[in-house]
Amino acid sequence: MEVYSNENEQVDALKGFFAQNGKALAIGVIIGIGALAGWRYWSSHQDTSSREVSATYQQVSGALDASKPETLTAAAKFADSNSNTYGALASLDVAKRYVDNNELDKAAAQLQSGLKATKDANLQAVLNLRLARIQLQQKQPDAVLKTLDAIKGDGWTAIIADVRGEALLSKGDSKGAREAWSKGIASNASPALKEMLQMKMNNLPG
Repeated sequence: MEVYSNENEQVDALKGFFAQNGKALAIGVIIGIGALAGWRYWSSHQDTSSREVSATYQQVSGALDASKPETLTAAAKFADSNSNTYGALASLDVAKRYVDNNELDKAAAQLQSGLKATKDANLQAVLNLRLARIQLQQKQPDAVLKTLDAIKGDGWTAIIADVRGEALLSKGDSKGAREAWSKGIASNASPALKEMLQMKMNNLPG
């Protein structure tokens, strides 16, 4: 059993934030640069570009269908050509469809590409968590642990503990798994996630 709700909520919140604040973000980048005339021209240009990128992202994301390879190709192309938050979000969307098709190597590569496209810590955390789960499916526990170490922020403690425990258990480290899940239970996690971690601890040998 896996819990994705916290990650999905973060992704939805990030999408909403950039949809509503694209103009403000564009303006903030160049405060203090250039004369008033240059500022007005640049602001107008960036605002238009941001809206266009956002609209294109919404289009390719909405059209994604794992049974239609051409929609995956279009979304992957958009992600590769946009080294920004929208490109990273597209990488998340494409990776999910690759997982649905059991193309784990492609999914992992897409997530790694998305990590290079954004500096937003929360979005990076979601990308890394998805990547760690895929690496777990690929039976690469050491890679999982390295990926989890790159995630910053106390809000991810319980979810990280969940995946870390699974990776350690797959290495035969029951003690390490117990310690990881105990840390997750002690964190500010949701009751459902704490209950799941407790069940996993209860099923450990010894």
